[in-house]
Amino acid sequence: MSENRVRRVAEQVKKDVSQIIRSEMKDPRVAGITSVTDVELTKDLRYATIYVSIYGSELEKEETLLTLTKATGFIRSEIGKRIKLRYTPEITFLLDESMEYGAHIEKVLKSLKKEENTDND
Repeated sequence: MSENRVRRVAEQVKKDVSQIIRSEMKDPRVAGITSVTDVELTKDLRYATIYVSIYGSELEKEETLLTLTKATGFIRSEIGKRIKLRYTPEITFLLDESMEYGAHIEKVLKSLKKEENTDND
């Protein structure tokens, strides 16, 4: 199967899962700011790894990830209704902490720059 098709389907899954989490999941345990950052599909489109970024405390992150994992059946059935594929992919959710890591690196760089400016004065 062409990589281009896999990429297009992954992008559509990403959009649909984002919309499902935002508007159709009514579970209060899902943190208010939860975003789908990436979707990786296998070449046969049978398995999808969905990376989510969750803004909140560690407890909120764990609870939201657990809730999303428990709701995989619902989310998978919704994807099946929206995207016409021979097989609806099996879903796995993983926490994406790259945004937090990037913010941490930026904070460290700013502090180093601030130290450098005070040393030069």
